[in-house]
Amino acid sequence: MTGLQCLFFLGHAQDGTIYPLEAPAEPNAIPLGTGGVEDQPAPETWFRQWGDPMARNISKATLTPFLPEAGKANGAAVIVAPGGGFRWLSMGNEGWEVAEALAQQGIAAFVLKYRLFPTQESLDDFSAWMNRPRPAPPKPDAASTDKAPSPPVQRDLSNPLEDAEAAYAMILENAVEWGVDPQRIGMIGFSAGAGLTLHATLHSKSMKLAFIGPIYGGMGAVEVPENAPPMFNVIASDDFLFRSQFGIIDAWFKAGRPVEFHLYQNGGHGFGLGNPDRTSNRWFEAFTHWLEVNRFLVPNAAE
Repeated sequence: MTGLQCLFFLGHAQDGTIYPLEAPAEPNAIPLGTGGVEDQPAPETWFRQWGDPMARNISKATLTPFLPEAGKANGAAVIVAPGGGFRWLSMGNEGWEVAEALAQQGIAAFVLKYRLFPTQESLDDFSAWMNRPRPAPPKPDAASTDKAPSPPVQRDLSNPLEDAEAAYAMILENAVEWGVDPQRIGMIGFSAGAGLTLHATLHSKSMKLAFIGPIYGGMGAVEVPENAPPMFNVIASDDFLFRSQFGIIDAWFKAGRPVEFHLYQNGGHGFGLGNPDRTSNRWFEAFTHWLEVNRFLVPNAAE
């Protein structure tokens, strides 16, 4: 998707109402061939919320390359995993726009449209489910800070993990054509995409990620492998997923693995590259600076 296409979507009313949306052409999307989704009777459909194009009932995974202009590529590559609670994907805000921004920095970016859990076929039924009453998240207090951080919610992520592994394998297979250094392939994800990024880091047998960037994902403690990649982590203090937890940061630090953590004063959840008048709006600049300082943007950085 081009910048003009993103502006087309953003030009619509940016409110929380769910509107039907005709599926975009996605001419550069490459099928990953990882199969379908069991018990998925509904076809893939798209909707728009907060001005952002979103897809749901995805049963065929794809990978969309966003390659830097000729002469600008530095060899680094990033798999971009949008979020949406594993029920939908925020393809514009957390996918195409991020990939375009990375490509402008000379980084080959690849948007992963991974398989999701089924949702209602009717958009009205889906909208009602999305707007259902939810209990308020627990407020942090002095007593809760003394307790161990809650572990991540356990889900069957075998399909998204298989899609991520297939994406990584495809990038390796086409590394020469796409100008990618196989030793400098990282992954960045947002919300549920951050969860997938972390899941792939901890459980994949085939992915050897050079770095990871979980952006406003779960903060619970995890067991960190000895060879865990450097991590750049971002969340806002007014994000419902934060809840005064630093478990994943503490785990990475105690494992002796490189970690950079940015806790922003405000930004809420799902801010993508940024929303107006929020301190979290500069996280992408910090991320690319982190990549540069750690020499992920220069050849032979891993040697």
